[in-house]
Amino acid sequence: VQLVESGGGSVQAGGSLRLSCTASGITYSNYCMGWFRQTPGKGRERVAYIWSGGDVNIVDDSVKGRFTISQANAKNTIFLQMNDLKPDDTAMYYCAFESGFSPMAWVRANFEYLGQGTQVTVS
Repeated sequence: VQLVESGGGSVQAGGSLRLSCTASGITYSNYCMGWFRQTPGKGRERVAYIWSGGDVNIVDDSVKGRFTISQANAKNTIFLQMNDLKPDDTAMYYCAFESGFSPMAWVRANFEYLGQGTQVTVS
């Protein structure tokens, strides 16, 4: 599975960004796609994930009410709409893919596949 992210950039506090991620090479019927983020010196943090059926999506409490995860009709593309961004949201954002779903993989912010990351900087 290959993951390609886009949409990162620099924005002022209070602004918005929309990240996109497209997966290719999927051979699984059911899977989970999501977003993690990481800053230098800190561990990877959970942001959000969505089930391939689209009926389950979870946003971490740290960004709830500001971030929304969704998927395109094609289901191999997901989006992360980030509103009211804060300087603490500054991080490298990684798209992630997990065949099936493992609660521990979510808790540990460690899905099977990760993209290269897209930088989000909020000043």
